[in-house]
Amino acid sequence: MSEHITREQANELLHKYVKGENYITHSYAVEAIMRGLAKKLAPDEIEFWGICGLLHDLDEETADWRTDMSTHGPVSAQILKDEGYDEPVMAQAICAHNPESGVVAKSTLEIALLAADPMSGFCKAVAQIYPDKKIASVKHKSVNKRFKETRFAAGANRQYMAAIEEIGVSFDEFIDISLEAMREIADEIGL
Repeated sequence: MSEHITREQANELLHKYVKGENYITHSYAVEAIMRGLAKKLAPDEIEFWGICGLLHDLDEETADWRTDMSTHGPVSAQILKDEGYDEPVMAQAICAHNPESGVVAKSTLEIALLAADPMSGFCKAVAQIYPDKKIASVKHKSVNKRFKETRFAAGANRQYMAAIEEIGVSFDEFIDISLEAMREIADEIGL
């Protein structure tokens, strides 16, 4: 049993269990946003928060979540355990990012992950409407405007994104943190 899973080990696990390029880039984007949030909320835990983001959808291609959404999260937690990583705080946060798992996001880490997951896809969707489709072109006001248009990126849970305010981050600041984090890894995530 390792003491804590490292970023390198986490990335290997991600690539072992997740093959779809979109899922992998989504995981990298959530990792980046989580690191950005940790800089503000948990500066001593930036690496850990990032790894939580990286592995939050570890079960994306193995869980039976399309027929039973409650399995999304718990299957990831089980994979971590089966792989020899006893990470109860991480497992709890991964389960809590999907409220249908029965785990309610309560801690700062859990709420951050709950919010970061849909925000990454939302920012990507906003980038896709720009002519160059680049995250570097996305303006803060565009994200804010589109957030209010419920038909835009309808699958991105706005309630989860707005939950960020429960942990002391304004939604405006969350937009800036997310855009900056995704810009830093734009090449890696194809944006």
